[in-house]
Amino acid sequence: MAQTPSIPKYLQEDDIPQECRDLIPSLPREDGWVGSSLHLYQGFWISTSHLKGVLACQRHFRARDTDILLITTPKSGSTWLKALLFALLNRAKFSGSSKLQHPLLRQNPHDLLPFLEFQLYFLEDAPDLASLPSPRLFATHLPYQSLPQSVRDSKCKLVYLCRNPKDTFISLWHFTNKARPKDKGDNCLQESLDKFCRGVSLCGPYWDHVLGYHRVSSEIPERALFLKFEDMKEDPHPQLKRLAEFMGCPFSEEETRHGAVEEILRLCSFDNLSALEVNKSGKLASGEETESFFRRGDVGDWVNFLNVEMADRIDQVTEEKLHGSGLKFSCV
Repeated sequence: MAQTPSIPKYLQEDDIPQECRDLIPSLPREDGWVGSSLHLYQGFWISTSHLKGVLACQRHFRARDTDILLITTPKSGSTWLKALLFALLNRAKFSGSSKLQHPLLRQNPHDLLPFLEFQLYFLEDAPDLASLPSPRLFATHLPYQSLPQSVRDSKCKLVYLCRNPKDTFISLWHFTNKARPKDKGDNCLQESLDKFCRGVSLCGPYWDHVLGYHRVSSEIPERALFLKFEDMKEDPHPQLKRLAEFMGCPFSEEETRHGAVEEILRLCSFDNLSALEVNKSGKLASGEETESFFRRGDVGDWVNFLNVEMADRIDQVTEEKLHGSGLKFSCV
């Protein structure tokens, strides 16, 4: 009997709908980082089976003006911000004696705030989301131009989190190595760097993805909030208050006096979440091991893996891509 592949379900290439099979030959192709191929669709690279969820999401998702979408490139701090968003929006429900029943103590953040294309529309073509109470919380890795038209036409809020490209690359390299079948071994760091700098990574090019949402946040700041992972880590207190205000659930003076901000930051901290049993064992419905989302969460971890030449190459691409945009990353 053939052994079941260990890679996540959304990276497996079996059970691809005919619609996707018909489209794939027309799309540029590159080898993926895990096991699945990558295809250039609407200017960004997505895996073969990922295409199923993207098409279904674009076709069927109907945004509400009250929806809140968390958007990131892969490995930019999605897990942490998912936890923060969920805790912010539900803080009144799980205060006082209800703290011990908080869902974040029993469920992975990715189950509480699912990805539209990776989880919801990957598992079902048209999941029933209409019955969910408002405001609904969702996440996506889709670039702005690939969002469902209903999102772009609505007044729903977009929360975008970006991360220094060198740390993003290293985190992505580790994550995909863990997802690869054991017999394939790890990706070569230099070859992965070459792909990343050419833009060939899941939902890449990284810089185009970031710039798309940076532009949207400048043009319609009431709808799109642009955050940096490094700012969140360095000074989380004002960043969390800023996030709460944008989401329409600002902290009251009484909450601030009683330490509500600090309480959420402690609950959602890397140390706390990574120590929970739910995040140390088991898998998501989409196939990833929950522990794979909690490696380090540090700023500047790239220095432990990239030599000077490698770091300079990413810096050069970053300078070229971001020139004239007004967007800068700290030199970490």
